[in-house]
Amino acid sequence: MNPPSYPQGHALLIGVASYQHISGLPAAVLNDVNDLAATLSSPTLCGYTPSNVVTLLDARATRSEVLKALGELAVRTGPDDTACVFFSGHGAVVNHAGCEDSVLLTVDSELAQLGNTSISSDEFAGALEQIKAKRLLVFIDACHAGGAAISKSLTDGKGHEVKSGYSSSTFAKLAVGSGRALMASCRAEELSSIIHGARNSVFTTALLDGLRGAADKSGSGFIRIFDLFGYVSEAVPKLKPNDQHPIFHADRVEGNFPVALSQGGKKAPPSSPPPFSVDKVSWEVLETALAEVYPTGPRDQEAWSRAGGDLSRLQFHSTGKAAWHAALRTLKQGGGGKSISFASLLATAKDDFPNHPHLAALQAP
Repeated sequence: MNPPSYPQGHALLIGVASYQHISGLPAAVLNDVNDLAATLSSPTLCGYTPSNVVTLLDARATRSEVLKALGELAVRTGPDDTACVFFSGHGAVVNHAGCEDSVLLTVDSELAQLGNTSISSDEFAGALEQIKAKRLLVFIDACHAGGAAISKSLTDGKGHEVKSGYSSSTFAKLAVGSGRALMASCRAEELSSIIHGARNSVFTTALLDGLRGAADKSGSGFIRIFDLFGYVSEAVPKLKPNDQHPIFHADRVEGNFPVALSQGGKKAPPSSPPPFSVDKVSWEVLETALAEVYPTGPRDQEAWSRAGGDLSRLQFHSTGKAAWHAALRTLKQGGGGKSISFASLLATAKDDFPNHPHLAALQAP
């Protein structure tokens, strides 16, 4: 029997890391888009039809192509559909008629000619207005920290400089319209963090966890808008304490509407004896190794999820080492997800780091 699907779900996912004329961003920006596309289109997670999930990465994410793709999203969606637009890249704050405004920077944007090479908030809002879906959710993961020399300003090496990020007024403008909601990675005065060595940005890590089931705490079978934001807004400050707080704007949203299915992923059959059959030394060696290869914790490179675990069963900790200690303690007690075990976690780590000496020395029971 085929799993249920969510054919009314549509998504346009945009990521720019290698800018042509502006300082670039880490590869995590592209990972964010690819992982979000895979999660949304997975038949065992969100259930979107793969052809309904469109991605524009780096060279394809030009001003003209982004506007064209937004137009195509408007054409293919109807009032009863759900539409998601995700952008990960640079934003810039500009002065327009004496007021602070923002522009979205596409791969071909030039600081000396922002009016012709970027997408203004009015243009972006106008394109969103053409989308007739009664459920439209916009995600913005911009103003990144964690890359080389990334700060609150952008330069092009030619003497031009602009303030990085988005203004609060822009966020509100993009959420205007019946059934419209916007979720942004951080407040206007904050930076959107990318932890060194992590596969995804902090915001998108939490967003992916939520879409993969952590936001469906009631087990309803749907990821709903307010539940998703509630999960992300709590998860991000735990991953980056005191430094980053996602924001949410909504306009005339009627109820806690679903944005995707929540199917929990494939349940792999148990591949090893119960955890208590593993000796104490092996657990200690595994914990040390995992803290080395996944330094930010079980969410690093989705290690816990790929091993069959459920991230919503874990508590958040400020350091990766503490997070691994708590996660393995939970696993030893039989928790952490129905499909995760010492063996599956070890196998996942060995696949990622086959030459790590401590991992190579361990054997599954």
